[in-house]
Amino acid sequence: MSQNVAFIGLGIMGLPMAKNLVNAGFTVTGFNRSPKAIDDLVAAGGKGATSIADAVKDADIVITMVPDSPDVQGVVTGEEGVFANAKSGALWIDNSSIRPDVAVALASEAREAGLRPLDAPVSGGEAGAIEGVLSIMVGGDTADFEAAKPVLDAVGKTIVLVGPSGSGQTVKAANQLIVAANIQALSEAVVFLEAYGVDTDAAIKVLGGGLAGSKVLDQKAQKILDREFAPGFRLALHNKDMGIVTSAAREAGVVLPLGALVAQLVTSTVASGDGALDHSGLFRGVQRLAGKVEAPLPA
Repeated sequence: MSQNVAFIGLGIMGLPMAKNLVNAGFTVTGFNRSPKAIDDLVAAGGKGATSIADAVKDADIVITMVPDSPDVQGVVTGEEGVFANAKSGALWIDNSSIRPDVAVALASEAREAGLRPLDAPVSGGEAGAIEGVLSIMVGGDTADFEAAKPVLDAVGKTIVLVGPSGSGQTVKAANQLIVAANIQALSEAVVFLEAYGVDTDAAIKVLGGGLAGSKVLDQKAQKILDREFAPGFRLALHNKDMGIVTSAAREAGVVLPLGALVAQLVTSTVASGDGALDHSGLFRGVQRLAGKVEAPLPA
């Protein structure tokens, strides 16, 4: 590939995505607040930048992958941001998960700056990012989507244009609602099974082969059984996403009874000190409610 890609945000998801772009033949220049992540990208064949402005100045495509709406606003606006320093006509792909209304507003600002915006949040967690099989829901113009397809193909497997700007973030919010509800149900099922002394490994195997089977069960059940909650996707971020779900639902005038309850359960688990854990750590919140609190995990 002859295209230059600037990648802003080399975290749990961003770094493996950037590495996959390098492996696909793109020239990738990365910037991150932590210099170690930049060093890791350079070791994988990418380039490092000293600032956002430095990273994006020669980029044909700018990708942002940061935690929340204010973070995206912080890296794209201002004198040192993407909009002021990227060249006219460059694609801006935001793989972050943020509020749909913020995505719409920033897309408008990007167009005024001469950029072509796509909101393209991803699903699949750290494993999906490493393996390059993320599900990517994209909002924006069809022509821009087609232009961005080679880049998206390098990091994802299921890639769908779901509507105009902001639509990708709306679909991602729905995704996070479904995932959180599934993890909550799986956590409750494991607590229930353990209370009866069932062989949980056998139970999960047979449940996975029936209608109860899901990607959440496939990817998260063993983490719960092993009490191994190293973050692939942190609970604190899922808590943020559930806040997006509930606020967007209120703005749309729709009622999400289960979503509202699960959002509170996620918040409770985070408030109990488990925000840095993988979102399968929602299981610990169920344990607390059941009076089966285990020893705190090491910091």
